[in-house]
Amino acid sequence: MTQLETAMAILMKTFDTYAGTDAKKDTLSKTEAKTLLEKELPGLIKAAKNQGEVDKLLKGLDMDGDSEVDFTEFVILVVTLTCACHGRCKK
Repeated sequence: MTQLETAMAILMKTFDTYAGTDAKKDTLSKTEAKTLLEKELPGLIKAAKNQGEVDKLLKGLDMDGDSEVDFTEFVILVVTLTCACHGRCKK
């Protein structure tokens, strides 16, 4: 597989790993999303000044307001963070 194909496979596997811990296998509950962020993006969580910021981030992930994070919402988070990091690295 190419590097991009590998990156895509890792995104899918990561989402499925955390989404698979409760009854709904195709979405992340708030608890699953928080666990994913804590384990896969620990620097982001540590950079948050307080728990309220983390909760705000989790709420912002749920763009359609259904109290769950689907794969599209998850990918948007990853893309947004990647763009932010890429902009920082260019400077």
